[in-house]
Amino acid sequence: MKILYWLIVLAGGYLLGSLNFSIILSRLLGRDIRKQGSGNAGATNMTRVFGWAAGVATLAFDVLKAFAAMWIGRRLLGDMGVCLGGIAVMSGHCFPLFHNFKGGKGIATGAAVGFMIDWRVGAAIVAVFLIGALISRKVSVGSISAAVAIVIATWIFAPKAPMIALAVYSAVLAISRHDANIKRLQSGTEPDFRAADPEKKQ
Repeated sequence: MKILYWLIVLAGGYLLGSLNFSIILSRLLGRDIRKQGSGNAGATNMTRVFGWAAGVATLAFDVLKAFAAMWIGRRLLGDMGVCLGGIAVMSGHCFPLFHNFKGGKGIATGAAVGFMIDWRVGAAIVAVFLIGALISRKVSVGSISAAVAIVIATWIFAPKAPMIALAVYSAVLAISRHDANIKRLQSGTEPDFRAADPEKKQ
C-alpha cells in the first residue's frame, strides 16, 4: 500500500506541477508567454508582459497547486510525503509534461514548499526575496537569494531529513533554472523589473 501512496504522490504532484498557469493564462490572453518578454513561463514574466493582474493570478495558481500536491503527500505519507510531493510538483512546474517540458523557474512553487516545510521557513524566504529584489531592483537577485535562504532556514527551523532534502532540491533546481540570469548579472546586463502597463496596447 505504501508503494501505491508513493506513486500517487509522485505522479499526482508531477501532473499538478505540469499545469503551468502562466502558459495557460497567456494563451487565453492570446499569446504564449514563452515567446514574450524574457521567455520564462512564470509570474514575473507574466507581470512584465500582461500586467499585475495576470502576474498575481499566475502566482496564486502556482502556489495553490504546490500546496495541493504537498498536502496530499502529507495526508498519505507524512513528512516523506511532503518531500516527495514538493519534489514532484517543482519538477512538473519546471519541466511540464503538458507544455513540451518547457516551464518556469520554480520560485512560486518554491515559496509554497517553504511554507509547507515550516511557516517560519516560508516567512524567511519571502523576507529574503523582498529584500534582495527591492535593493537590487532585480527579481532574479531576490529569487536566487531566497533559494539559498530556504536551505539555511530549513536547517534552523525544521532540521528533519525529508525537509532538508526537499529544501536542497528546491534550491538547486531554482538556482540552476536561473543560469541565464546569473550570466547577465555577471555581465551587468540583467534588466530591472518593470510591470507592463495594462492600459497600453501590447
